[in-house]
Amino acid sequence: MISSRSLMDWLLESLELEANLFHVGRYCGGWHASTSGAARSSFHLVVQGHCWLHIAAQTEPQRLNAGDAIFLLRDFEYRLSSTEEAHTAQLLPKIDMVPLDSQAEDGVGLVCGFFHFKSGLSSLIIEGLPDYIILRAGDPSLKAARALFELILEECERLPTPSSALLERLSHLLFLYVLRQQVADNQNLRGLVAVARHPVFAPLLDQLIEHPQQAWSLESMAACTGLSRSAFFKRFNELAGQSPGQVLLALRIRHACQLLKTNHTVEAVSPAVGYQSISAFTRAFAKSVGMQPGAYRKKHGGR
Repeated sequence: MISSRSLMDWLLESLELEANLFHVGRYCGGWHASTSGAARSSFHLVVQGHCWLHIAAQTEPQRLNAGDAIFLLRDFEYRLSSTEEAHTAQLLPKIDMVPLDSQAEDGVGLVCGFFHFKSGLSSLIIEGLPDYIILRAGDPSLKAARALFELILEECERLPTPSSALLERLSHLLFLYVLRQQVADNQNLRGLVAVARHPVFAPLLDQLIEHPQQAWSLESMAACTGLSRSAFFKRFNELAGQSPGQVLLALRIRHACQLLKTNHTVEAVSPAVGYQSISAFTRAFAKSVGMQPGAYRKKHGGR
């Protein structure tokens, strides 16, 4: 049996995301900026100076200093600004960035980008996390994240321009380190992380991961927990925010993707993830991933 900690590590390792930069530079004077309404997750790393974070649902602004970062996992109303006053921040203009200047004593230097979380298992993991996570430069529990941030700072000082590709990869890794610490410290998380921690449901999650090929039914899943069918379904939904069937599907599709990437045939993958009918597997895979399993194998095979 996988331990609770190992289950959570497995979930984090299963998180598929891409980081794409859209701003690297410095804001000077009075300004505000926001990705609200973009319907995407975003991040902002403060590499120089300071700015203020205003969240519509909160009355008090938060100061972000050099070395701090914010990861916004959902789309909600917020803005970054040069001013502490929320009303004034709304009135300040959106301006263009100027290039980073390590010698500058004014303004704020930012590395900003979007996260894209792939559907399926990744989405189920993210849904249980808070709306946003703030990384503080002085947090002693994030030593590894600090080392990554130092690499980001060093790359930002590279002339004539920093490498966007490298900054994207470093931002990706920084988020994973911050997320792992969040999972370790925040006992109020819901979703699959909560399932992996729960003494009743963790063994079931372990079995679903290890044996996706089994003909799992609601009754057989409930039996693994020692609960009645109705009590199991209710408590699982409350904890995970998803039905047992949705979680099982996400785990099966994730395993199918791994097998297809290693050039297993569709005919071999189908029963390996619990489908006796290739057509049923193909429909489920295409609906979850957005392409036929054969096309996925052709695109990703050999990785």
